[in-house]
Amino acid sequence: MARQDPEIADVLLAEAARQGEGLQLVAAENFTSPAVLAALGSPLANKYAEGYPGARHHGGCEVVDLAERLAVERARALFGAEHANVQPHSGSSAVLAAYAALLRPGDTVLAMSLPHGGHLTHGSRANFSGRWFDFVGYGVDPRTGLIDYARLRDLAHAHRPKAIVCGSISYPRHPDYAAFREIADETGACLIVDAAHPIGLVAGGAAPSPVPYADVVCATTHKVLRGPRGGMILCGAELAERIDRAVFPFTQGGAQMNTVAAKAVAFGEAATPAFAAYAHQVTSNARVLARTLASQGLTVTTGGTDTHLITADPAPLGLDGATARRRCAAAGITLDTCALPDAGDSPARRTGLRMGTAAMTTQGMTEPEAARVGALIVSALREESAARAGTAELVRCFPPYPARRAVRGPDHG
Repeated sequence: MARQDPEIADVLLAEAARQGEGLQLVAAENFTSPAVLAALGSPLANKYAEGYPGARHHGGCEVVDLAERLAVERARALFGAEHANVQPHSGSSAVLAAYAALLRPGDTVLAMSLPHGGHLTHGSRANFSGRWFDFVGYGVDPRTGLIDYARLRDLAHAHRPKAIVCGSISYPRHPDYAAFREIADETGACLIVDAAHPIGLVAGGAAPSPVPYADVVCATTHKVLRGPRGGMILCGAELAERIDRAVFPFTQGGAQMNTVAAKAVAFGEAATPAFAAYAHQVTSNARVLARTLASQGLTVTTGGTDTHLITADPAPLGLDGATARRRCAAAGITLDTCALPDAGDSPARRTGLRMGTAAMTTQGMTEPEAARVGALIVSALREESAARAGTAELVRCFPPYPARRAVRGPDHG
């Protein structure tokens, strides 16, 4: 690579250095195993495979059909689903296909509003969802930060949506899927769960599963699940054909077969006891990190977390979210900002920090390191130069791809 394209080789080396020299706390990111990376860089990337196994629109798909069948079978077994579609190119693609299967343009949809943690595909006017459908937003109680189920029920009865979407990019607690199902049944709505963030915890038994409650579950295969960047859809047998047709040919063309194979690898890894231990360690690390931040003066949303996600308000330290993120970045700590749940209709009014513990846990960090990460974040917020050396020292001890560590899956490292 260095000889054939030195410019791109430099980019690859620079990104590897960035990931290995700083602390990666973006909640939507993780480090895949070498086996997943190998599948992504395999000859399957060359194959055009429109359609589904046994019914492709191109010849020569006999081998890649095996990869997709394995991915589907492993996903169904891992999540206890009757049907799985592993072709969506992303979580947004999966949500688009779910809407295409269940809705028509102009239908009313009830979803978490963006200022309270909803995703772009949950009604943003900048996204297809907000342009094609009539979204009504529900939110959280501004005092507790928890979903206001009474208000959700009232909105559902008032607007009679065609679908209710359960899911968020920053809600750190487990949703009450049974309550969502009950409200959907009361109002004749379909229930779509966007489980992009918690699905890896579900796979490891560290979070409740939405599969028994939802009509359709959309998810990503990266984040805590630790697979390649991509999406998937889980549903019952009665919706299988509608979902498959909504993915192909309605919203996508040919599947990326190297990514499908990498998803199969990730599903296989997630079915191991080692991954279950990892998933529980992720949530344990998140709880310690949240407690550490709270003890140092930040306001942690909902008072803590059940998941890998933590959102915190740095205002008690005299900072807004954007300034806090810049200070963390200067100290080698990469994380995100998010709208705070009581910030009103405009996300720009007040922002906090959003972070996750999936990647640091893959690196082998446990509770003591989680407490240290919290201290480094606070140090960076108070005086960014003071945390830089500590961050570098910590990641040197826990590089992304070192010798195998017990907390990681058997094929990671």
